[in-house]
Amino acid sequence: MSFFAILLALLIEQARPLARSNPIHEGLRAWALSARRNFDAGSLSHGWITWTLAVAVPPLMALVVYWALLHWVGWPLALVWNVAVLYVTLGFRQFSHHFTAIRDALEEGDVQRARQALAHWKQVEVDQLPRSEIVRHVIEYSVIAAHRHVFGVLAWFAGFAALGLGPSGAVLYRMAEFAARHWGAGVPLPEHPPSQSLVQAAERAWTVIDWLPARLTALCFAVVGSFEDAIEGWRFHAQRFPGDNDGVVLAATAGAIGVRLGGVALRGRGAADAGFEAGGALGDSDATPGQEPQAAHLRSVVGLVWRSVVVWMLLLALLTLARLLG
Repeated sequence: MSFFAILLALLIEQARPLARSNPIHEGLRAWALSARRNFDAGSLSHGWITWTLAVAVPPLMALVVYWALLHWVGWPLALVWNVAVLYVTLGFRQFSHHFTAIRDALEEGDVQRARQALAHWKQVEVDQLPRSEIVRHVIEYSVIAAHRHVFGVLAWFAGFAALGLGPSGAVLYRMAEFAARHWGAGVPLPEHPPSQSLVQAAERAWTVIDWLPARLTALCFAVVGSFEDAIEGWRFHAQRFPGDNDGVVLAATAGAIGVRLGGVALRGRGAADAGFEAGGALGDSDATPGQEPQAAHLRSVVGLVWRSVVVWMLLLALLTLARLLG
């Protein structure tokens, strides 16, 4: 069921992508905001209670619906529910339009339009950012987005589905990513900012939840790219920054396609944001080995990601076949 659910969700998402502003995402944001406002009282225990309510309730509801459909109606509707949940949580088209707009602008030689598209995507000032830095940031943001929107969701969905927990793993992963992204350190909020306890809870929980998926993504990139260079970059970065999940993914990406990265996720959040807004390049000590980023590397990234999707689907297909034959 997992293989067919993922396949159908990807096909539907490619044919009819989910709009960025949609009732389901808005409802989940409203739920998380309500939990923060009502339960975040500032103490460490309240921080974890708030995070648990905001992140754990939606996947629990998805699980209850899945079990109800599976046991009282039948597996076909349970499969439809899995596809529906994956359609909301999984997909390239939730971010790929930004990537495509910037890539097309760079290929046409319109650097200013590429800057504007990047600024619109990440809501930052990039007026002085040179062409190579635009490409580097696009690669970094796109790879991390692909990991969080596709490969991380696949890992948690497949793992929980194998345990009979339906699509709850996919919802849990995306809700944890939402909490870390919106409640993390340095994220400006217009009103009712989260307490420091909630910020720490969201970041610590996300580090744990994304630890294995990040390394599975890095391994997959290594398999479909330059294996030795990807593994060497991964190992070198892990020694310098243990526990940095995003950095592991980017270090493996850099080695897999032979490009010089080392910015947004390979440094601390505050330093990365400051360097990005200033439009300055990173020092050699912060960068991976490889060629200077060029527009051609954007196509290499697309190929890397799609080959990784094929590997995931082949593995799931083999596991499904083995289960049916066994």
